Amino acid sequence: MPDFLDQNIKFLPGVGPNRAELLKKELGISSFRDLLYYFPYKYIDRTKFHKIRELDAHQAYIQVKGTLGNFELIGEGRKQRLLASFHDDTGSLDLIWFAGIKYIRENLKPRQEYVVFGKPSVFNGRMNIIHPEIETAASQQINTGVLHAFYNTTETLKKRFLTTRAINKIQYNLAQAIEGKIYETLPPTVREPLRLMPLKEALKQIHFPEDTKLLQKATFRLKFEELFYIQLKILSLKHRRQEVFKGFVFEHVGYNFNSFFQNNLPFELTGAQKKVIKEIRRDLGSGKQMNRLVQGDVGSGKTLVALMVALLAFDNGFQASLMAPTEILATQHFNTISRMLEGIGVTVALLTGSTRKKKREQIYAGIGSGEIQLLIGTHALIEDSVNFSKLGLVIIDEQHRFGVAQRAKLWKKNAGIPPHVLVMTATPIPRTLAMTLYGDLDVSVIDELPPGRKPIETRHYLENRRQQVYDFIREQVTKGRQAYIVYPLISESEKLDLANLEQGYELLKKVFPRFKLSIVHGKLKPAEKDAEMKLFKEGQTQIMVATTVIEVGVDVPNASIMIIESAERFGLSQLHQLRGRVGRGAEQSYCLLMSSYKISNESRKRLETMVRTNDGFEIAEVDLQLRGPGDLEGTQQSGLGFDLNIANLGKDGEILRVARDTAADILDADPGLQAKDNQLLAYHLQRMHTTEFDWSVIS
Repeated sequence: MPDFLDQNIKFLPGVGPNRAELLKKELGISSFRDLLYYFPYKYIDRTKFHKIRELDAHQAYIQVKGTLGNFELIGEGRKQRLLASFHDDTGSLDLIWFAGIKYIRENLKPRQEYVVFGKPSVFNGRMNIIHPEIETAASQQINTGVLHAFYNTTETLKKRFLTTRAINKIQYNLAQAIEGKIYETLPPTVREPLRLMPLKEALKQIHFPEDTKLLQKATFRLKFEELFYIQLKILSLKHRRQEVFKGFVFEHVGYNFNSFFQNNLPFELTGAQKKVIKEIRRDLGSGKQMNRLVQGDVGSGKTLVALMVALLAFDNGFQASLMAPTEILATQHFNTISRMLEGIGVTVALLTGSTRKKKREQIYAGIGSGEIQLLIGTHALIEDSVNFSKLGLVIIDEQHRFGVAQRAKLWKKNAGIPPHVLVMTATPIPRTLAMTLYGDLDVSVIDELPPGRKPIETRHYLENRRQQVYDFIREQVTKGRQAYIVYPLISESEKLDLANLEQGYELLKKVFPRFKLSIVHGKLKPAEKDAEMKLFKEGQTQIMVATTVIEVGVDVPNASIMIIESAERFGLSQLHQLRGRVGRGAEQSYCLLMSSYKISNESRKRLETMVRTNDGFEIAEVDLQLRGPGDLEGTQQSGLGFDLNIANLGKDGEILRVARDTAADILDADPGLQAKDNQLLAYHLQRMHTTEFDWSVIS
């Protein structure tokens, strides 16, 4: 019965409608399959029992067996708590509950023997365990070996007694219900070369491991399968798209490209830029639709590459569009590109949410007639009223900031043959993440800075050296440079952060009375923000005090100092993006990271990485290992529709590589998965998450 696992969780013994509703709301578990693939996050040896006299507050979770004493209700209202003494032959400790008091009093009986499990702590010199897991010593311990599984749960679930122990019991009930109903998902041709544990055994061992060796084998099997099917889906979509979709051929190199190359090129192309342009030229001449991702650090010259590709489109009679995630960035692209194209005669227009109605109508007419060759804008480009005459190239900046449905609308602006798609990102993506997020795109990397750019020097200072930092700013600004001073603005404490920024601004005015300061944060009106940025850009103010709103969209070559306050509060990628705001000119630039004395080991590693390297890809790898993939940089919007239940892209790069190579070999030999051994793969690929729209055709 292949669909046995799709039954509603409420039909499982021990669950019922109320618990089912809670599990769905809190953990997204609504079927037998969801529960089966809700894996433990750690394992603890529950065969060991401690004596109460052996306990101390530094221990992790412990287990004791003893007798429950009388209950005592302490305090009133919301501060009320239930206390019970718990004894063994070596001493006693307190058990404390702040919630579920009525349930505890009704279901636990004094002077009976219980097993208590929890984290010991000390209050007023007395050992206690707060909200312990507790069951009668006579009740069956659900465990098939040495290790006991622990499941992530939530405060709401704990209050309703759906603790990790309760989930363990429900898993046990599920294991009984599905006995003999787990079918293999990988054919022998995949399993045998890698000596993978059978699926039914792996699922049993992951929830109820008999020993560490079997747990390791089960974990490898399940991680491999998860990553393998993701890669099989991504690569099969790529195969399919290459077979099905033709692309416009840009074979002519004419006036626009040559004029720009000979007269307007702002600097000589780097070797990396030339290599990427060659890769793109090869795509554009292949007769297949291009879907290429160009990765490159801030300032590596991605926009110049994209512009030269757009010039090829114009030479072949096509229009191009460039979509950016914010108005500031779209406007900056428009200004930069218009300046670069002076004298060539290319018509460029800017369309954003704030474009006035009359101007908007002129733009609609211009792109409809083909008079406007390049349209730059934000989400406004995907509105139904935007109709191109002959769209040949779509350039998307910072792809992960756009949902796939939004990108799809741009992609469908042509009837028949779709436009070529060029995606740019300044966020270096680790290899493992790129294989998963952008595995269906061809990837080009610009890993060289333009000539004349000096690497940014990064230093870390603690609070006691603040005066030294101020002296350094004073010295640099006196030489004619400009400085950014960035404060964190993190939503959980927005009011406090904004107060810190404003206090900092007032303090800095006193510290630097001879200099003029700008202030920029997200609470300013757009016109106020633009006015402040304009003053700084034109050099009328020397110091920009800001939040991370300056992370993208400001390009001031004369700004050579970046001070980041409370740097320990920022993620590595964000620190690297902020640092990229300086180093745009020929002068030596500096990034100074200010932090408090007390910082976590993880924060320390982040700051040490920033000081050690300017390499965005190395930084991204460290960030992924420290932080994990989060929501995979927008995977939920990428249209692939997968979540990771057990694999970790920060730690399982080698398993991912094996999974991708295995999937690639299978598809190279049998693209349609028609062979007998591959029909099982085709079936499970079909079962993978689908959506109403056929995302497989979108980049």
